[in-house]
Amino acid sequence: MPLLQANKISYQFDNGALLFKQLSCTLNQRRVGLIGRNGIGKSLLSQILTKTVMPTEGTVALHTSVASYSQLPSELLSSESTIAQYLKLDHILDALTQIESGDCNQKWFDIVGEQWQLRQALSNELAALGLPNNPDFPCQQLSGGQLARLQLWRLFKSQTGLLVLDEPSNHLDSQAREWLLQQIRDYPQAILLISHDRQLLREMEHIWELSSLGLTEYGGNYDFYRRQKDLETDAIERQVVSVQKQQKHLAQQAQLNRERAEQRAAQGNKIRKQGGQPKILLNGMRSRATAAASNRLKNETSRKDLLQAKAQDLQARQERLKPQKMHLNEGNQSGSKLVSMIHAQLPAGSTQPITLQLSAKARLRLSGRNGCGKSTLLHVIAGRQNLVGGEMRVNASVFYLDQHFGLLDESRSMLDNMMLFCAGLQESDARTLLAGIGFRRDRVFRLVEQLSGGEKMKLAMLVVGHQAESPLLLLDEPDNHLDLDSKRLLACTLQAYQGAFVLVSHDDEFVAECGVSEEYQLK
Repeated sequence: MPLLQANKISYQFDNGALLFKQLSCTLNQRRVGLIGRNGIGKSLLSQILTKTVMPTEGTVALHTSVASYSQLPSELLSSESTIAQYLKLDHILDALTQIESGDCNQKWFDIVGEQWQLRQALSNELAALGLPNNPDFPCQQLSGGQLARLQLWRLFKSQTGLLVLDEPSNHLDSQAREWLLQQIRDYPQAILLISHDRQLLREMEHIWELSSLGLTEYGGNYDFYRRQKDLETDAIERQVVSVQKQQKHLAQQAQLNRERAEQRAAQGNKIRKQGGQPKILLNGMRSRATAAASNRLKNETSRKDLLQAKAQDLQARQERLKPQKMHLNEGNQSGSKLVSMIHAQLPAGSTQPITLQLSAKARLRLSGRNGCGKSTLLHVIAGRQNLVGGEMRVNASVFYLDQHFGLLDESRSMLDNMMLFCAGLQESDARTLLAGIGFRRDRVFRLVEQLSGGEKMKLAMLVVGHQAESPLLLLDEPDNHLDLDSKRLLACTLQAYQGAFVLVSHDDEFVAECGVSEEYQLK
């Protein structure tokens, strides 16, 4: 029996907007990856499939137990729960404390059972996870990465029939990602993974892609899916070329038919003037010619409309499949040394003195475990925080871009942001640039606060790429909430960027695609 079945489900918002309709799927495999562009409805679809949210139409049959991990901020951030309370082990630890204090009440022994080593075992496991080894540590004081790891650890220990993991690798450092990868491999039950992490998606047996065209299933992991998408793109391009040839041939044939009809009409008029044929015969010939011309025109029009509809459908699919490209100014950056740090001491994170120099062509990856001070170092270079010791000089304009692209003014439109941050840019040029990344006509007036993560990224990089000088980019996990297409676009854009950048990212594949040439690790 399949773990779940969905039959013709649709979801419509209260304002009448339709998110998706008539989707059907069956989950039989142990490992399924759900992918799609930001805002397409992946998280909501998973909630419908697990019966957390009801569809507007259609039915879902669920035949197993379910537990979920959400990328949304955890309720633990606002609670007073300790790690032990979250893991529901606090009552056993309390019983051990009572017994150790000399209370021999039988109820404490019943609660403990055989778990006499729980306190030490739990401390050891927490330490191995990179978490505070004190079970009474408040959850609200954990970092984002630690909190994610704690939640995921509890899920993997649950042995639930189906785990739904929504962007589980966000906020995890490299070591935590390796731990997550191993947990997914070892988990004996089924997993539905919503992710843009290609390393995790390669562990899946099946890929489901949610798009404006519906839900498409691919019978393999991410690499198989990517090959199939490339083949699909090539096939559509060939079909577009074929339809264009047919349209051209139809137009040429229609022109030839018109010329022949005009020649026949001219000959008929000449014969009529000469008077050599009976009038009734000539009228019959003209009626037949008119009827034939009318039928031919109807066929041509029908064929033309059919080809036009096919061309529009193919072009829409081609537009959805083809990767976008972003054109940046070449720019320039004066000075050979943009940043020079000597025995610099950060106000938070690593206590190790930092000696670092960045040249005008630097492409540096900043690495290290969660909490080591990577973001703090970027804030210091950007002038947002001060060193507590050592020296630093910055001889460049600096743009700081985090995962939310806070550089942008959320209350302004995309067009206004371009005009605000790109000195000397004409409105017509700004519109042309925005059209190049998919924002045409009135879409340029959309407020930044209404944009998805991928859309903000494209706008931010467009702003950065059209400065008088190529600024030093400080990129703090900019790929964290991007879909696969947006992540590939950002990597290609950074690879083509003429200036220097410092990148924080835990995605090794993304880092390599960005053209990073050196690495600095914070201890």
